[in-house]
Amino acid sequence: MQYNPVELILKKRNGYSLTESEISFFIDSYLKGQIPEYQMSAMLMCFYFQGAQPKEIIALTKSYIESGRRLSFPEDLPVADKHSTGGVGDKISLMLAPIAAALGLYVPMISGRGLGHTGGTLDKLEAIPGFNTQYDMQDFKELVLKHRYAMVGQSSEMVPADKRIYALRDVTGTVESPALITASIMSKKIAEGARYLVIDLKIGSGAFMPNLQRAKELATHLIETGESFGQTISVVFSNMNSPLGHAVGNALETIEAIEYLKGNILPDTQELTTTLVSRMLILARMAKDDNEAAKMIETVIKDGSALAKFAEIIEAQGGNPEVIQDYSLFPTAKYKVPIISKESGYIKAIDARSIGYALVRIKAGRMQTGDSLDYSSGAKLYPKIGTQISKGDLIGEVHANDKSKGEKVAELIRQAYKIMPEEQAIEKLIWEIM
Repeated sequence: MQYNPVELILKKRNGYSLTESEISFFIDSYLKGQIPEYQMSAMLMCFYFQGAQPKEIIALTKSYIESGRRLSFPEDLPVADKHSTGGVGDKISLMLAPIAAALGLYVPMISGRGLGHTGGTLDKLEAIPGFNTQYDMQDFKELVLKHRYAMVGQSSEMVPADKRIYALRDVTGTVESPALITASIMSKKIAEGARYLVIDLKIGSGAFMPNLQRAKELATHLIETGESFGQTISVVFSNMNSPLGHAVGNALETIEAIEYLKGNILPDTQELTTTLVSRMLILARMAKDDNEAAKMIETVIKDGSALAKFAEIIEAQGGNPEVIQDYSLFPTAKYKVPIISKESGYIKAIDARSIGYALVRIKAGRMQTGDSLDYSSGAKLYPKIGTQISKGDLIGEVHANDKSKGEKVAELIRQAYKIMPEEQAIEKLIWEIM
């Protein structure tokens, strides 16, 4: 062995930086089975507690990328993507990708599945009958070149180191390490060939990041790492104290995204989608400012070309495009259980994370990667922070196939809304852009 794994663990544990060669050795040896999982777990914990220098994060990202294949697109194509750190009701990718593609961007979007309280883009897409999210890298590239976007899962060919290490992080309590998050995100986005990247970094009760200060630390790592590989990056800090839109749950969110593309938009999802697509267009020099970008986005929604792009990719990836006009083709829950307010006043706070976890009880989400989903289950939730509400008003409704469980989830969601007699300020959705 080039290095002694125990010595490298001790070095990192004691607060010293690892060299690029040491990091590359450790990752490569783990993938070859020469370093066991317990030693990799120890190293991950060292990164969690000791943090990492920028050069270590870049080296870690490089090792991830070099563990598999890397896509490349012609230099003259504006290849852009967006990544979200995850939230409740976050169906933004479903609207953003077809809008961006309709405007001429190429979007090779590799998405994930939901875990814990957050929903996953792949799960929402797979609520569409027949929709296929698993492609090898060459077929994925051909989809993007032909249709200007595709939405797929991570293949075994792309950054396999991240896939294996992420699974280990999930069971060792090291998911929330900024260094490991950065390497995980950036390795996939660099390997997929995106040159322009916008990151939706969520903050609040439904997010992994509790405050703006912590989020800015992660954003700095993301930008520095991306730039070292030739990417241009913008980070949008968005508010995740309220679920996004009205729908939470896979089929329900996909229907809400289709409605958006038909022009039936909601204020919060419109603001976030417009902000993120605008940053993509500006980074790729296809729009000079936010005003021009917003007008471009509005045009492709009004003329139906963004909706047509979504129908195109549904068909291209094996799904039934008729779902766009006939929502009965989606899985539908047997019961709709109302969530009724027991108080009058103003919404002061919403525990979005608790809502996400409550919906796991009816299989709208999963706690472990192998858990099955009920695509039809979920909830529609209407009030936001600052909304006035009266006793007896409808907060929303739970969609479930087990009435008893649905009633329990409805009560848990009701308890997630804190209502006060005093008028409450409406929170802004976009905190800052970096």
